[in-house]
Amino acid sequence: MVAMFLSILAHHVKNRVVGFNFKRSGRTVSKCFHECLRAMIRCQKEFWKKPEPITDNSTDPKWKWFTNCLGALDGTYIKVHVSEADKPRYRTRKNEIATNVLGVCSQDMQFIYVLPGWEGSTHDMRVLKDALTRRNGLKVPHGYYYLVDAGYTNGMGFLSPYRGERYHLSDFRDGHQPHTPKEFFNMKHSSARNVIERCFGILKKRWAILRSPAFYDIITQRRIISVCCMLHNFIRTEMSIDVMEEEIDDDIGDNVDEAQFIESIEASNEWSTWRDNLAQEMWNMRNA
Repeated sequence: MVAMFLSILAHHVKNRVVGFNFKRSGRTVSKCFHECLRAMIRCQKEFWKKPEPITDNSTDPKWKWFTNCLGALDGTYIKVHVSEADKPRYRTRKNEIATNVLGVCSQDMQFIYVLPGWEGSTHDMRVLKDALTRRNGLKVPHGYYYLVDAGYTNGMGFLSPYRGERYHLSDFRDGHQPHTPKEFFNMKHSSARNVIERCFGILKKRWAILRSPAFYDIITQRRIISVCCMLHNFIRTEMSIDVMEEEIDDDIGDNVDEAQFIESIEASNEWSTWRDNLAQEMWNMRNA
């Protein structure tokens, strides 16, 4: 059952192909696939990574600048199959039919939280706001934060880069070093936040069923996305070396178990001032 289940996820083959390979009927293959899918969903709490904040004494060159950071988050599009009536809502800016998936990952490229299912036409900020208000949604304790890109608001719990300044790592290559605190902050922010891009890259490279629309109903497709993320975590936990990671290009905690969590995201002068102070502190440490 598990072998047939993994074969469908990894190679995105039809039931009749799997049935031929395993000498089983298409009906048996379908039954086994959905039983494994439901079993994974029932025990999903065992697979998600628990966030661990960056400590003051961290020596990681990418993350040591961001004390109390829990990881990074971003949205990605995964193509889905929907009815003709629903296609306008799922159509992205690139004219693809896809779901907007919110992914939150830790510093070691394991998923902390995933929210699939939103229509492709939905803005990333709308998806994040929904995740924060759900009963079992994304939890961000006060005093901690995630790195986000410029498409999100720079607000309490979510640290975004400076807009209008150089940001992507390619902007700082070939001797083009940062010249201001804001540029230096953006460079370090991009270097650390790149973890979520790499996470998505490995996820889609490993599971072929995420690279093209699967002909299941949308509820099943959402579950498939979540289960692929769970299996991604399991593989990275059990394997000392993830061979998929070597093929992905660079450019593409108990102590956070608090009673009060951030339940919304909005810009604030206090948070912007804190970011300015952090950028200046990083710049001073860099020139020290």
